[in-house]
Amino acid sequence: MNRREFLGLGAMVGANAVLGCSSMSKKNGGNVCSGGAPMINFAAPAMKRIRVGVVGLGARGAWAVNRLSMIPGVDVRAVCDVEQDRVDAKVKWAEANGKPTIKGFGGREDSWRNLCEYDGIDVVYNTTPWQLHAKVSVYAMECGKHTFIEVPAAMTLDECWQLVETSEKTRLHCMQLENGCYREVGLAAHNMIRAGIFGELTHGEAGYIHDLTEYNWNGYWKAWRVEWNRLHRGDQYPTHDLGPIARAMDITRGDYFDYLVSLDSPQASFELWAKEHLPEGDMRRNIKVAMGDMTTTLIKTMSGKSIMLQHDVSTPRPRVATFMAQGPGGHISIAPGKTEITLRDFNHKGAYHHEPLDQARTNAELKKYAHPLWKKAGEIAKLGGGHGGIDFMMDLVWAYCLQNGLPLDQDVYELASWCAVCELSERSVRSGSMPQKFPDFTRGAWKTTAPRPFMDLDFNRIDIKDKTIGKDGTEMKV
Repeated sequence: MNRREFLGLGAMVGANAVLGCSSMSKKNGGNVCSGGAPMINFAAPAMKRIRVGVVGLGARGAWAVNRLSMIPGVDVRAVCDVEQDRVDAKVKWAEANGKPTIKGFGGREDSWRNLCEYDGIDVVYNTTPWQLHAKVSVYAMECGKHTFIEVPAAMTLDECWQLVETSEKTRLHCMQLENGCYREVGLAAHNMIRAGIFGELTHGEAGYIHDLTEYNWNGYWKAWRVEWNRLHRGDQYPTHDLGPIARAMDITRGDYFDYLVSLDSPQASFELWAKEHLPEGDMRRNIKVAMGDMTTTLIKTMSGKSIMLQHDVSTPRPRVATFMAQGPGGHISIAPGKTEITLRDFNHKGAYHHEPLDQARTNAELKKYAHPLWKKAGEIAKLGGGHGGIDFMMDLVWAYCLQNGLPLDQDVYELASWCAVCELSERSVRSGSMPQKFPDFTRGAWKTTAPRPFMDLDFNRIDIKDKTIGKDGTEMKV
């Protein structure tokens, strides 16, 4: 047991002594402590009106203000950014669209502190650069606010522990905004896996392959994503691909990550793009980037399952956000615009399918196993927008949970276990692919915690009577 594990155990024991083990496992009717992880299945008191403060009004935050304002019972009441003009624009947007008055905080690097301290909000929605994710969110919880954090929510193991321990100490939700867990076809695949169509999962694969060189380089000197890639190796953006397969394998709820190994390719694409596109004399032409073009990570789970992750954000190739799960009954793989399902032929002894189902049968299977969320709210989510509706679905779900006093669909332990890949993969790459052990952020609770039940929506509990959203980005009619 290392020092952090010892201190974590002491904090957990003390918290449970004070709280009377207030977080109870759903297993065995909720009569057993959740193994020292008091935020598992935690539900905060219901709040019918949720007041949100958005920190960071760049590419993700600016649209989040509009999207959140569409959800019944959710009011954006504060915004913050270092660029004052961004703050002013959102304050004026609220006035022009008949929204509740938004209080603006801006113009300083630490304006986010004032937003977190503001009594007029209940939730901090954190869309800042990676370096600020944990720092802002820890302070938000210390100020009494639930916090929702863009990906990755934490870049180091220490930040993972800070978020876990602060959430436990304050008894406040801390959730990663991992929209990859809410894709329509991905949730249908999860439904098929839960139904046992593929048998017990043995292996999964996932990848985030997306040429972001121009996006990274555009902007001012030392753009934060370029700077991070310049300094770091390993998989620094793992959660989009890892989250869905981790949930399919019940990681933190019956299984857990044991260790990983990572290796990377040479780096060429980032520096080549700079030389081809930046003018002579621009100091960025000579920048040296540590991040390899491709990083491959292998993860072993406690039950023996294997996962392969790939990360490449600089090579000019088609975008891929992959998901593949397999077992003795077959496999399902998902890539942009294409889903393949292969099933074992149980009607002929010893005979196996080596070709995927035809498109008609594939569509029929996906329809048959459509997830309740998309059956009920799919049309609403697509109108709400954000990556084809998955952003809106994600926000609708957490808002529904808060309004009805339900446990969130994602928790801080999933956040920490997925984000741990950032530091562990870099450690592995820099040590010649030596195995790196995952910390157990649940302190053993994963062994006794039942798999998460399917999330569902009851429109009668969110006051949606007309399933439409105004084209001008107004709130759903209630």
